[in-house]
This record gives sequence, C-alpha cells and structure tokens, in this order.
Amino acid sequence: MAPGTPANNDFALLVAVLPPSLQEAVRQLPEAELLEVVMDLGRPPEARLVHGVARLSEAPVTQEALQAVLAHVGEVGGDNRAGIERTLHRVSAIRNRQGRVVGLTLRVGRAIQGTIDMLRDLVESGRNLLLLGRPGVGKTTKLREVARVLADALGKRVMVVDTSNEIGGDGDIPHPGIGGARRMQVSRPDRQHDVMIEAVENHMPEAIVVDEIGTAAEAAAARTIAERGVQLVATAHGNTLENLVLNPTLSDLVGGVQTVTLSDDEARRRGTQKTVTERKGTPTFDIVVEMVNRDEVRVHRDTGGAVDRLLTGAEVGGEKRRQQDGAVHVEAALEVVEATPPGGRVPKGTPALGAPRPGPTRIAAHAVSRELLERVLRDLPVEAVVVGRPENAEVVLTLRSRANSPRLRRAAERVGARVLAIKRNSATEIRRALRMEFHLLEGVDPADVHAAVADAEEAIQRVLSEGISLPLAPRPSRLRKLQHTLVVKNHLEAVSVGSEPVRHLVIYPLGTVLTEASDAAPEYVDAPEPDDDLEDDDPSAVDDGPADDEDAGLEAASPDEGAS
Repeated sequence: MAPGTPANNDFALLVAVLPPSLQEAVRQLPEAELLEVVMDLGRPPEARLVHGVARLSEAPVTQEALQAVLAHVGEVGGDNRAGIERTLHRVSAIRNRQGRVVGLTLRVGRAIQGTIDMLRDLVESGRNLLLLGRPGVGKTTKLREVARVLADALGKRVMVVDTSNEIGGDGDIPHPGIGGARRMQVSRPDRQHDVMIEAVENHMPEAIVVDEIGTAAEAAAARTIAERGVQLVATAHGNTLENLVLNPTLSDLVGGVQTVTLSDDEARRRGTQKTVTERKGTPTFDIVVEMVNRDEVRVHRDTGGAVDRLLTGAEVGGEKRRQQDGAVHVEAALEVVEATPPGGRVPKGTPALGAPRPGPTRIAAHAVSRELLERVLRDLPVEAVVVGRPENAEVVLTLRSRANSPRLRRAAERVGARVLAIKRNSATEIRRALRMEFHLLEGVDPADVHAAVADAEEAIQRVLSEGISLPLAPRPSRLRKLQHTLVVKNHLEAVSVGSEPVRHLVIYPLGTVLTEASDAAPEYVDAPEPDDDLEDDDPSAVDDGPADDEDAGLEAASPDEGAS
C-alpha cells in the first residue's frame, strides 16, 4: 500500500450516524479532505475540511437531530466523548449548564499507513519519543501507526493506554489500525496515570503508547515507566518544545526547570546574572518531535541539550524532516554554538561568547532615557538601533539600581542579552558604557584597537580549547583594559605583567593559580573620563534611587521598532 493512503477509515459508518438530511451532503464532499462535522443547536451544520469550511444545510440543527446522532454512537463518557463501534471516529459533546447536549463534533478517524516514515528510525531506536503539535495536525494518527509498527514490524510487546478510545477505536475489540498491539481502556480520564502504571506492572510490555499526557500525575507516571526500561511513545499538550518548558505541569517531561542563585565566582564564570534558570534533571523523553503539519516535523534528538539551549536564549536548532511524493527529505540540524561549560573549555573554533551578531546591534533602554540613548548613538561610529523591549535586544542599558530587577533579569536571560549598568541617566554615562561595549577609545588609532581585540580573541580561543596560558603582545594601558574586558566576558582570567613599555596581559584558564598576580598593577582600570558633556544630560533623570514600579522600564515596543 502506498504511503499516506487510508487502510480502513470506515467513512460510511460515520455518515450513517448523521441525520438523513445531512448524509447526502457529506457524501458529496472529498472524503480525504474531511476533518469533522459540527452540529450546534440552532445553527446550520458545517463540515470542516483541510482547506476551509462547507455548510451542509441552511436549516438549523434541532434537539431531535442531536439526539438521533447520540442514539447511534457509544455511551458518552466522563470526558464528553463517545465513539462508533470498531471505528476510529470520535464524537465529542458540548453540554449546557443543566447537562443537556447542545452541540456535537464528529471527528473523522483514519488509520493511515506510511505516516511515520519520517520518524521510523526514531521509533526503531528504542528511545522514548514525545510528539507535540496543535490539534488536528495528526498526532493520534501517527501514534496509532507507531503502535502497529512496533507490534507487527518490530515484534515488540506493545500496550496502548487508550483514554478516549481514539487510538484503538470504540468497543471492546481494537481497531485493526493498531495491528497486534494490545489495548487497555481507561474507565475515567482521571485514571489514565493509574492505568499506565498498571500496564507496566501487570502485562510486561516492551513499549507503551499513550495519547495526550496532560496532568502532573500522568507526567509522573511517564517518568516511572521510563525508569523501568520500557520504551514510551506519547503525545502531550503543546505546539513546541518551548510551550512544554514553560508549562509547570508538564515541564518534568523534558527535565523540569528550576531557578538557582549562583555564587559570585560562578556568575562571573558564566557571564550571567546571579539568578538563572536551569534544567532540573534528566528528561523523561529522549527525543521530542514538533509536528509543524501533517507532512513536516522538527526533531530534537537530544532533549536535554535542546532545553539547555532554550533556557540560555541560544538557537534551539532541530532537524527538519518533510515527506513529499513518497520520499522523506531531511534538512540537517542547525549548527548550534554551545554555552561555555564549567571550567571554560569549549571545542576548538567555537566563537567567543562576546562576539557580536551580524547586523546592527539591538539596544533597549530600561529605566534610561531612550531619547538620550538615541542622541548618543548618533554621535558614535557604531551600527546600532534602539528597540523598545529587552526581549528584543542584544544589549540592555539600565541604571545600576535597576540591574537586579527580577523581570529584567528573566527577560535578558531568556534572549541572552548583555546588561550594561550605569550609575545615572546621563549622556556621559551612556556614552562611556557604549564606548566600552563597542571597543571605542578616544585618542587611540582604530587600527590599534582592532589589532588589540584580534590579538585577544585569538588567544582566548586557544586558552579555551587547549587549556593553556598565553601572553599577549605589549599594549598601552587603555588597550590592556579593553583586552581584559574581553577575557572576563569569556570566563577566563588575566593579569598584567612586566614594566612599561613592554607590560602585557597573560591569559589563564579559569581557576588557575596566578603566581604572577603579585606584580600585577591595577593600572588597567582607567580613571573616569571627565563629564565634558553634562549640558546634554537629562536634568530630570539623575536620581538613581529605587522606582515605585521595578518594571517601569519594561515599556511596550515603540511604533517604529519594526525597523529593528
């Protein structure tokens, strides 16, 4: 049978339960395009197709028509769902406050072979697999096919935990769509987690298939199954991995999330604020598949690594797979630069963590005058634009008293933005902070600055990858200060050694005992520049005290932010 063709969709049985006035209208529709039939009391009935909606009749639905449908389907359970005997169709009810049915959704169920060709290698790997996607994208159809392949093609003992009889169909005899897999029905939706554990304890399966993990109890049961060495394939509520991480009920499926407070040394090593969000533990599911649509998915083969990158604001990556004309097209995962691990060692060739992104640098002003920031940027030879929200920025400029705002920290950590703290809201302070950020030194030849930065970055890469200490070429005091800033941003240590004019920096891996530190002078900390432009300052913005609202600076994006 060709991939993507129905094996036995029992379409005629679905049409038969409809009122006679609607049956002929439904038969005229393209069978492969029909998703569901909707009947709401007092409204014309509709058919929802893959590409649009078709009205089945101009006459409104009556209570008698609803009861006629209910008389031909199975008993409506506690989850307001019923089925048609030995089919995969689902009938869902809408009730009023008195419990009377006032609406029905008849969803077409199909067993389609070939739908997991994109995922077959993952299913055969024996690893735990989680499918995510919006309703109607085909999660249950793929789950049903997974059960059949595991049981028939791979010869495993497979148990399907079927809460609403969507996977194995209504009735006591499972639908042929699940092949030789066995099926355990769930008496009430709130007992799904109990049945999951019962399946493991009583029936010795090698694989368990579960649809719609949605509660903390079900997430805990999934972890228990995974820890017992049984392969688990399931779906969960959420469109993407990010949805799951942000869902406190289900985040344990991908390792969980916790907020930790770092020591000063560890915060400096990572180049972050002291309070950060980290993955709590090992994910229950080894692989997460985001279903973009019926024929395209994004695969995260290492769930733990993907969650770690997401929490640090890095590119999550993922392998794109698309099924077209019976063939599977795979687009390799995006190349992702990992965060520097404890100890500061990264693979050779990894870009420095302080390296700028392509295009203009996006800067947000938090509790700082945006007008002053834009005025200063116009006078500096840098490519930068001002954005309205820290969530859209690479650099956040804020007052020192606001730098520890919890909401600001969360926003900055989420996107990996650097936070620059200034003492007061003045053009002088803003200019000084930006000069340091963009490596601008007045009175110093830009070519010398470029050479000093390149020298430091090359040495930083070698120290990170080889774990050795390296001296830099002698530089004037102000250039040594610039080099030292780059070293700190990359979680390493440096001291100045020697005497002028050959005084220079030596870069060490973090944690190295610096025997040369005794002769290191603090001359690389330049004296403050004179406030030569106080006339540009905002006279109303010199107060550095706490504000009434810690999030006053997290203003909405300005209308012109789209240009950024």
